[in-house]
Amino acid sequence: MAALWRQCSRSVRPVAAVLATGLYLSLLVAGFTSRQAVAAGDVAQVPNSISPLSAQEGAAASSAIETHAIQVHRPKRADFEREPASQEARYVADWVVDSGDNRGMSFVIVDKTDAKVFVFYGEGRLRGAARALLGLARGDDAVPGIGDRKLSSIRPEERTTPAGRFVAALGRDLRGEDILWVDYDSAVAMHRVITTKPEERRLQRLATSTSRDKRISYGCINVPAKFYDNVVRPAFTGTGGIVYVLPETKLVSEVFALYDVDEHARLQNARPPVSAQVGSGAAQH
Repeated sequence: MAALWRQCSRSVRPVAAVLATGLYLSLLVAGFTSRQAVAAGDVAQVPNSISPLSAQEGAAASSAIETHAIQVHRPKRADFEREPASQEARYVADWVVDSGDNRGMSFVIVDKTDAKVFVFYGEGRLRGAARALLGLARGDDAVPGIGDRKLSSIRPEERTTPAGRFVAALGRDLRGEDILWVDYDSAVAMHRVITTKPEERRLQRLATSTSRDKRISYGCINVPAKFYDNVVRPAFTGTGGIVYVLPETKLVSEVFALYDVDEHARLQNARPPVSAQVGSGAAQH
């Protein structure tokens, strides 16, 4: 009996060992699987804690961020490049550049008080400046219908260079000379200085530094020939431009719808950011 038991014991031990090993492996696998499940559960739960914002939340957050991104408006100015100019000429030129009234085209400032012409590139950089001869009579308005009259019929008091904003383009006069038409209806142009009447001493008048000598024409703007050829004509070749003739008897604000660029910048910067008003509700029609 004892021998039988020993024999059975010897055969049972391997079986028990196998069973024990199997049980251990089962528990090990079960534990590993459980840890995998927990880990998988953790991973599945992570996105819930850092999920993307909803559309409404995203818009609100974006709006809150954009509200602090204030864009500062800085005034744009014309560059006279050390060329002497009156305060009024600078005031108008700065407004032209800051407002973009010239639509990116070359533009000219004619200062009648100083009898001076300034030609600018479209972005506001000075292209050149020169003295100019102007209409004999002081005044900022053209006589109605004067462009259709003969020169001999125009009285001295009617010989004005009108003030205003004019869309100008190159053309030709009755003699075939190329000119810059400023106000076609009033027959006012900018051209090379006329020298056909020596008694008028137009070249000598241009050479002086005083504006009193510059009032001699029927209304046209006479400039030195070299200045016309090298500055005026190239600025308007193949394109149009704007000529601003400053007033001498009226206020500049009566002639141009301008503004002070510094004050305009201050008002622009005082406004609340546009992004702060986004998403405020129904559209305003």
